[in-house]
Amino acid sequence: MITYATVEEAESALGRAMTWVEAAWFRHSGSTPDYCLYFESLVILIAAYSLTALPLALFELCMPAKLILPYKLQPKVWFSPAAFVQCYKGAVRVLVLLTVGPLLYLPYPIVKMAGIRTGLPLPSAEEVALQLLVYMLMEDYLGYWLHRLLHCEWAYDNIHYVHHEYPAPMGFAAGHSHWAELLILGFPAFFVTIIVPCHMATLWLWYAIRAAMAVDTHSGFDFPFSPTKLIPFYGGVERHDYHHSGGRVMQSNFAPLFVICDYIYGTDDYRHHKASLVKLKDMANISSKKDVFDGSNSRKKD
Repeated sequence: MITYATVEEAESALGRAMTWVEAAWFRHSGSTPDYCLYFESLVILIAAYSLTALPLALFELCMPAKLILPYKLQPKVWFSPAAFVQCYKGAVRVLVLLTVGPLLYLPYPIVKMAGIRTGLPLPSAEEVALQLLVYMLMEDYLGYWLHRLLHCEWAYDNIHYVHHEYPAPMGFAAGHSHWAELLILGFPAFFVTIIVPCHMATLWLWYAIRAAMAVDTHSGFDFPFSPTKLIPFYGGVERHDYHHSGGRVMQSNFAPLFVICDYIYGTDDYRHHKASLVKLKDMANISSKKDVFDGSNSRKKD
């Protein structure tokens, strides 16, 4: 909650006029308790997850196959409208009723003690960008080891198997998990904001970006024009789709965001898998070529 009662008080304290973004934040958060602003993180998370995955579902359901196939990583697998709805409803139910929703309030005292603020001024673009970069790197490292732990025999058979019920994932499958897995793999995204405190608006942005990136890696579509292609060392949908295709025997490509940990710890099997596919494709192209006789090296014998 912002302690200033009026715009004039806020601008007097800032020593300048508010930007339009700050004015919008002032209007929204001026009379809203901090714990309510924090609870709105759940709304941001669900909205980002839904609005990112929905266009992908509509693309598969509504577009002609000839437009879809160039981008679909597993072209033999197609989902019905009922399958999309079932996956989405199950994911939201677990998120809202069993994990993030009821547990969001529990760490709120930690959030306050860590120094996540809600007032003015809003952080600069440079501060936000730096914090997001730190969050991504830290969460990727922690998420790598926790994901790898979930592929141990007991953890996979009792927890992680739910997420791998989609060997060919879709965007909505990003949230299709056992409630315990959502807590385990969701912990790093929360933990990094406690280690490096930020503004509540940055927290919202971080959760929205993280949800959108999770949908991207589960989308099943590799679009060459995706903005994630511009992110250095980003693992992307190809690697995670390959990870899903292996099921319980898969012991590679655990990192949620980047390829760095998989490179360092020797679990980037997708790199070798892709090289093998390219080699097989080249061999197939060579064998399919027909010899063309043009007579240039022939000589007619008497």
